[in-house]
Amino acid sequence: MPELPEVEVVRAGLQAHVAGRVIARVEVLHPRAIRRHALGPEDFTARLAGARVEAARRRGKYLWLELSDKEAVLAHLGMSGQMLVQPEGAPDEKHLRVRVRFADGGPELRFVDQRTFGGLALADLTGEDLLPAPIAHIGRDPMDPAFDPAAAVRALRSRRTELKRALLDQTLVSGVGNIYADEALWRAKLHWSRPTEKLTNAQGRAVLEAATEVMAEALKAGGTSFDALYVNVNGQSGYFDRSLNVYGRQDRPCGRCGTAIRREPFMNRSSYFCPRCQRRGRT
Repeated sequence: MPELPEVEVVRAGLQAHVAGRVIARVEVLHPRAIRRHALGPEDFTARLAGARVEAARRRGKYLWLELSDKEAVLAHLGMSGQMLVQPEGAPDEKHLRVRVRFADGGPELRFVDQRTFGGLALADLTGEDLLPAPIAHIGRDPMDPAFDPAAAVRALRSRRTELKRALLDQTLVSGVGNIYADEALWRAKLHWSRPTEKLTNAQGRAVLEAATEVMAEALKAGGTSFDALYVNVNGQSGYFDRSLNVYGRQDRPCGRCGTAIRREPFMNRSSYFCPRCQRRGRT
C-alpha cells in the first residue's frame, strides 16, 4: 500500500499537470473503480463535467482533487492504483478504469488499477480544513506544517497498545504505514511491541522525528517501489527501496551493529527489526 511519500509524489504530479484545468467529460470503464460513489457512474460523470480542478491535496496517505464547488474527487490507490497523465490518443493501459478529459484538449488523467482494490468517489469538503467528509477524522501527518509533535506524543502514550499499532493508527498520526513504521522504529532503536503506556516523552519524540526524517528522504527518492505497480503520474518508479535499513531485509546484517534482521508476524503483515538494537522490553 502506498504511504505518505508515495502519495505525495503523485499529489505533486497532479498539482503540476491537472490543477487549474476544467473537466470536459469522464468515462468510467469499470464500475468497481467508483464503487465507493454510492450514486453510481452516471451521477459521478455528470457532476464532474464542467468542474474546475482547483488543487491536488493530501492528508497522510489520502489524496483528493479539490473542485470549485466545495466538492472533491477522493482517490483511494489501494495496492495497485495509479493516477497517470497521458497525451490524448495514447494507447489505453490494460487496466484503465477511469478516464478524465479536459476542456483544453491537453493531456488526460487516467486511473489505472490492476487489482481494482482502489477507486474514486465524489465527497463534500467539510470543516475548517476543508477535508473530504469520509476522511475528516484522519489526524495530521508529521510533514503537515500544523502538525503538533507534543500533542502527537501525548496521543501515542495515552493508548494502551503496542507502539507500532499506535503508529499505524491514522487518527493519531497519519501517513505512516508498515514500511516507514519499521524504518522509524529502527532509527529510534525501539521495538515494535513496546507498550505505548511505557513510552517516555523522549522516546515518543524520537520515533516521530525518525518517521518524519525517513519519509522526507523517501520523498526525495520518489518513494519506495517494490514492483511496477507504484509509479508517479509519468509512470516512473521510486527508488528508496535501495535505502531501507530493515524492511524486507530478513536475515541480512543490521547496518548499525551487524546482527541479522528478524521478521515477526504482525497484523497479517510483517515487522522487521534488529534484535540487538531494538530490544524487546520486559512484559
